[in-house]
Amino acid sequence: MNTTITSKRETPSQIIDRYFASIGWKPFAFQRTVWRSYRDGFSGMLHSATGTGKTLGVWMGPILKWLQENPDQTKWNPKRPAAARVLWITPLRALAGDTENSLRAPLSALGLPWTLDSRTGDSKQSAKNRQLKRLPTALVTTPESLSLMLTHEKLLPQLSQLECVIVDEWHELLGTKRGIQTELALSRLRSLNPDLRVWGVSATLGNLPQACQALMGDTPPDRVKIVEGHKKKKVKLESIIPEKMERFPWSGHIGTKMVPQVASLLETVNSALVFANTRSQTEIWYQHLLKQKPQWAGRIAIHHGSLDMSVRRWVEDELREGRLRAVVCTSSLDLGVDFTAVDLVIQIGSPKGAARLLQRAGRSGHQPDAQSRLAFVPTNAIELIELAAAQDAIRGGRLEARPMLQRPLDVLAQHVVTIAIGGGFTSDALLKEVRTAYAYRSLTDAEWQWVLNFVVHGGESLEAYPDFHRVEIQDGRYQVTERRTITNHRINIGTIVADASMQVKFLKGRTLGTAEESFVSKLNPGDKFLFAGRLVQLVRVKDNAAYVRRATGKPDTVPRWMGGRMPLSSELSEALRRRIEQASEGKYIGREMTSLKPLFQLQEKWSSLPRSDELLMEKIKSRRGHHLFLFPFEGRLVHEGMAALFAHRMSKLRKQSFSMACNDHGIVLQSPTVIQVEQAVTAGVFAIGDLTTEILESMNSTEMAKRQFRQIARVAGLIHPGLPGRRKSASHLQASSNLFFDVFCQYDPENMLLEQSRREVLEQQLESTRMRAALGRIESSRLILNEPKSVTPLSFGLLVDKLRERVSSETLADRVRRMQEDLELAAESKE
Repeated sequence: MNTTITSKRETPSQIIDRYFASIGWKPFAFQRTVWRSYRDGFSGMLHSATGTGKTLGVWMGPILKWLQENPDQTKWNPKRPAAARVLWITPLRALAGDTENSLRAPLSALGLPWTLDSRTGDSKQSAKNRQLKRLPTALVTTPESLSLMLTHEKLLPQLSQLECVIVDEWHELLGTKRGIQTELALSRLRSLNPDLRVWGVSATLGNLPQACQALMGDTPPDRVKIVEGHKKKKVKLESIIPEKMERFPWSGHIGTKMVPQVASLLETVNSALVFANTRSQTEIWYQHLLKQKPQWAGRIAIHHGSLDMSVRRWVEDELREGRLRAVVCTSSLDLGVDFTAVDLVIQIGSPKGAARLLQRAGRSGHQPDAQSRLAFVPTNAIELIELAAAQDAIRGGRLEARPMLQRPLDVLAQHVVTIAIGGGFTSDALLKEVRTAYAYRSLTDAEWQWVLNFVVHGGESLEAYPDFHRVEIQDGRYQVTERRTITNHRINIGTIVADASMQVKFLKGRTLGTAEESFVSKLNPGDKFLFAGRLVQLVRVKDNAAYVRRATGKPDTVPRWMGGRMPLSSELSEALRRRIEQASEGKYIGREMTSLKPLFQLQEKWSSLPRSDELLMEKIKSRRGHHLFLFPFEGRLVHEGMAALFAHRMSKLRKQSFSMACNDHGIVLQSPTVIQVEQAVTAGVFAIGDLTTEILESMNSTEMAKRQFRQIARVAGLIHPGLPGRRKSASHLQASSNLFFDVFCQYDPENMLLEQSRREVLEQQLESTRMRAALGRIESSRLILNEPKSVTPLSFGLLVDKLRERVSSETLADRVRRMQEDLELAAESKE
């Protein structure tokens, strides 16, 4: 039985103050500002550091307004709860349960006659059916589930009565197709209720005004408030320096030699999150920690998005109760969940961005006045420079801006079908509504007509196929009446597109999680692999499931999931170049840079350390050919495009073949013949030129566009993964999307989805805008060309990346170790 802490004589503000006092807090000024703004009818954005009370900052706004409207507590009747009032959108369905618990606490303490529920892909069907009849007073949901609700016409009257939509962790949705899906859903809700308030909650954003504008749509600027909370929470960043610093670092090994030091640090705290950048890395680090400290069995756990929901919930519950010493995790625990027991975050490897580092640090000390503490574990020496650069960016407030997507027609096509199912629409009315969404504010009439033709007739090339006639026109109204179309659309709604996956199950027991089909297809019965923190052995694959049993010994492999590689952000790239410039001037500021002094000094001795306004190039000849190393320090995606562009331009000057490799710091071009660098520079190899055309010429742009088209075709509804329990294989979906791509290229070359796939390759895979800016910077830089006798510390990692292509019976690590030893001997002899 809940104890109400209210009194008839108290004002709503006093009631809220009393609640805060009961949990040992006092409202911050920024929270009161949000509450006043909400009361006065404003929409807006609350931007505050992680763990500073953002949730209560927005949640109390609707509660205060209801208290003001219902001051007589004798009329509060829990048997007649308030009607649908607040919709709370969370970016991850895994957060819905914890968010619901956080929102329920003040409702219970205040005794409000509100109902609160969740609706996500994890919700029981009985709950969803109940919500179709009557929505709760407040509902926690995801962008996908909200879109699904919009397909139910009978829900629209209740949705039109909503007073407020709160979008949590908006920075995670911004710049993604899920964010665009949210924008479109909000445009529909605003159309149903023009007085709807929308509030966003965010942290670690570099382009706050633009982010707010994207969420607000066409809401008049004078009705929007941006409220800044605590920008700078107390954060302590430290690094675990290797006992012996490598002067020839390379990426790809995951720093497990640092396990003893990490274990020692974990012994000093009550509870910690150990973040790794990939799911594979979490599996490996969990096993190494357990091997280092076998007595921790049951006290440490693993958490990532491919584990079964029951496993993840158990881990979250144990962590919340403070019963776990450490959880090795990915970004699955980046957001929202409040684990007050966590007093340390450990980051394995560079997070590649200052905002991400700050976000993860905030998972510790997740209370307004507590200090957040993060320890950084480098997987190679160069990453220590990235940490130093990230600290500079954080101190200077230079957090990453989230890129904005413009007019993705695949998401729009899906939304149009959604609205056609949910009661239908007329063309002019929906076009006006769609243009209120920030991403589609410049949508042209031609693009709109193309989308309508696509969903009604399948476009020009598919008009003869009835399966692609999803929407019908009846008396000028666009509707969907075909039951099969409605079912397919509802099952596959959303913009998250991943490789086809299959469940991993014990032969006699529970489900462990999911592994990508491309990984399982390469396994043979009897193969051992790490999964969910266990060593398991594949028994058989049947009915889209990999059946396993427990195993002993050593693993043959570790699952690899797509999407784990993160490029260096532009802000961190700039800070990195400044740190290297300081080293070139003999300034080693901070423990990280001081520890790298031997590496920098050797680099300076054998070649150079470039300043921010310089481009370092190194020519080296080896028995494998002629190598040209370049160091723009612009991030892997930019370097991939640059490498292809430079090779293309040089091969046009002189017939020559190149192979290449790149990482976040530089590029290596290799050729069997001498590379004429001076001639290439004179001819403008670094010029901006006709960049888009040359990128498309220099890379296999057709194949890249074809791969991107697979995602677009899935979102637009051209291909369907299949029904639950009867999912189509990855090879089947790939063949289907490739067929559509080829047909469109041949018979419908003006197809706008084709154009979108090419644009997304340029903007997202190759970061062409950033590449253009980088070339402009290089054009005005001083070029330094050195010809060192040996591979330098900066070029060594690139050489290893190039070496990965060569087949050898030796492990890569063994070969690299010998190369390092030879180079160290050479360095010592020259000293």
